[in-house]
Amino acid sequence: VQLVESGGGMVQPGGSLRLSCAASGFTFSKYGLDWVRQAPGKGPEWVSRISASGNTTYYSDSVKGRFTISRDNVKNTLYLQMNGLKPEDSALYYCKTVFAGSTYRGQGTQVTVSS
Repeated sequence: VQLVESGGGMVQPGGSLRLSCAASGFTFSKYGLDWVRQAPGKGPEWVSRISASGNTTYYSDSVKGRFTISRDNVKNTLYLQMNGLKPEDSALYYCKTVFAGSTYRGQGTQVTVSS
């Protein structure tokens, strides 16, 4: 199982970024996926979840209304569209899934929101 995130960067408050997570090594379309973030000195914070089909999504209260999770089961790719970014959104963002009883995550992509 391999999960590779991309799309992070530095953006001003109010800006937007689109993160991607390219997956391989498992049947992508059969598993739900999560986005999780971790700021320096803090524990992991769950951000969003999407069902295997993509029909059901969940968001933490801190990002609801600003972030949109989606997936392309043909391209085996997970996305996170982030709008209205705030400094408190700055963190390492990574995707995560549970496959065959084990949890897998990518190396993450850094998002920095600063003026």
